[in-house]
Amino acid sequence: MLHYTVKNIFLFFAFSSLLFSSCKQREYSLAVNEELLTYSDSKARLTEKEAIPNNAAPVVINKGEQIWDTNPVSDWRSGFWPGIEWYLFENTKDSFWRVAAEKSTDKLLKVIDTAVSNHDLGFQFYNSYGLGYRLTNNPLYKGILLRAADSLATLFNPSVGTILSWPVRGKERGWPHNTIIDNMMNLELLFWASKNGGNAGLYDLAFKHAEITMKNHFRADTSTFHVLVYDTITGLPLKKITHQGYADNSTWARGQAWAIYGFTLTYRETKHSPFLSTAMGAADLFLKRLPKDYIPYWDFDDPAIPAAPRDVSAAAIVASALFELSTFCTDSVKRNSYFLAATNILNSLSTSYLSKNKNHAILLSSTGNKPGNKDIDVPIIYADYYFLEALLRYKKLETSKIKN
Repeated sequence: MLHYTVKNIFLFFAFSSLLFSSCKQREYSLAVNEELLTYSDSKARLTEKEAIPNNAAPVVINKGEQIWDTNPVSDWRSGFWPGIEWYLFENTKDSFWRVAAEKSTDKLLKVIDTAVSNHDLGFQFYNSYGLGYRLTNNPLYKGILLRAADSLATLFNPSVGTILSWPVRGKERGWPHNTIIDNMMNLELLFWASKNGGNAGLYDLAFKHAEITMKNHFRADTSTFHVLVYDTITGLPLKKITHQGYADNSTWARGQAWAIYGFTLTYRETKHSPFLSTAMGAADLFLKRLPKDYIPYWDFDDPAIPAAPRDVSAAAIVASALFELSTFCTDSVKRNSYFLAATNILNSLSTSYLSKNKNHAILLSSTGNKPGNKDIDVPIIYADYYFLEALLRYKKLETSKIKN
């Protein structure tokens, strides 16, 4: 078990500064990965000491601040902090993290019985209750997950074949039905529920959503649109636009990351080969357009590049996705290239983007909503979540190789 005093944390930061300042040439390894897991644990313990309100979750650290700004648990990002705690419990088996994760997870209970106002119930509940159930088999968690899946399913439009995104925002803009690429991430909750006592039809619903998204959200070069607006009578697209990207025809980095991750998990759950091809196509374009340091600018087509802000969160999401995607490749060259790309991303993140002693986050320099001038070049909670997930996926894959 890991126990930290203030002195321990100070010494670790001093040591890590030496390690990471000279790591550009290092080979990524289990030893390096373990150092990063220890570092992540120590930073999360600083967050754990913050006075986070009972009805809120940490979401972003504003410029010049050390501690997390919080939003109510109704915020779509509320599941990432308990998810981080659950991952740290999984890695350390330290009861400190289980108790902390249970407390943070319980905060979301009040969300389950409110009107469905967003499509991100997967982000909120699968990353919290889902991880908690996998690690504890708590039957209460299972029941909450099944209820969350049923709530998410109410947003499915059978005429279109996708789940409605942003119910309130879409109505305000006069969109009959709109779906964003991010929504691929919420399908994991539906697939899980269909196999764990929920309505078996949830599988078909999730499959259909992925199928329609695959058909309409991708351009010929495998880049993605952010938002599709549909006619609810014909089911056909009316508009293909952006909300958080640079332009309607640009490639928003995090949107492309959601596509890679989302279609990878959908292939895992369905074994439908077109989903795998889609994930690989999206990944190939993302990797082809990365700068030399493997960390994308917030939008690949921002004309301000190289002065444009980066999005570390997109890099972390893709690193995690690539580790899983590599396991589905029958071609060893392709499998190794995805695995290497993921480790190159982790190497770059740990070389230049760790927060070290600047604040309580693990990573710096994510970009939330550049067009909205919100959360630009700051630590964001989901970047830390997917970075930690990537570290654990790497550890499991490499440990498995050693055992075999």
